[in-house]
Order: sequence, then structure tokens, then C-alpha cells
Amino acid sequence: MQKIVRCLATFFYIGYLPKMPGTYASFIGILIYFFIRNSFSAYLIVCALLAIIGFWTGTRAKKMFGEKDSRLIVIDEVCGMVLCFFLISASFTKLLLGFALFRIFDIIKPFPANIVQRLKGSPGIMGDDIIAALYTNLALRVFMAVFGDF
Repeated sequence: MQKIVRCLATFFYIGYLPKMPGTYASFIGILIYFFIRNSFSAYLIVCALLAIIGFWTGTRAKKMFGEKDSRLIVIDEVCGMVLCFFLISASFTKLLLGFALFRIFDIIKPFPANIVQRLKGSPGIMGDDIIAALYTNLALRVFMAVFGDF
């Protein structure tokens, strides 16, 4: 069971990359979105699966790695990145902007992500990234309202 948790929580061992595993995992999230972007049902299924896997592995991985939000755990970044583009038809420009915004929101953790991150186990691990995804989605919508569909 530990091997399964380790594999899924690190998103197939991306979390073990020596530098910027969260950034690489976010990039994988964009690739996943790119391949499912034309099927809303596939998008919903993938989002649900990533969230379920993230919540299922979060607390288990935390105990296994011995840290509250270990940098090895990157399933939350993958899930968050895919969630960023909910009901947004993402062009290459929007994908790049969404990627940058998500990483910024995930790193600076604006309210309430800074509070949610303190929750124990899976809710704290997954929650701040879900909030970062929500902020990213809203920011993309503001950009589209101001600059049109770019």
C-alpha cells in the first residue's frame, strides 16, 4: 500500500525531482488539461479522480514522509493546475498565464489559502491548491473581460 501512496502522492515520482517538483507537476497538469480540454465529461472525470486521489493519499503520504506538506507530495499541484481552466477555453496564451498565476497563488497563498494550508492532513495539502486554482480561474476571467478572449 505504501508504494501505491508514494507513487500517487508524488504523481509518479515527479515529487522526487531535486528542484522545483511543484512547478514540474503543475506543467504536467497543463499537459493533462491539454489532452482532455475538448471533452467536458473527460475533464470532470479527471478532476474528480485527481481530487479523490489527492485527498486519499494526502494524509497517508504526510505520515509516510513525516512532514505536514512535504515537497514530495505534488498530486495537489497537478489537481490544482487542471482545475484552473474550469469552463475556460484555454489558448496557448491562457495556458501560460494560468500556469504563472497558479504558481504565484500557490506560493504566496493569499487568504484564505494561508489558513486552509494549516488544516491537518489532506484538507490542508489539497485545500490551498484548490483555492489557488479558484483564484487563477477568476483572474483569467478578469483578464478575458478586460482584454477579450486572448
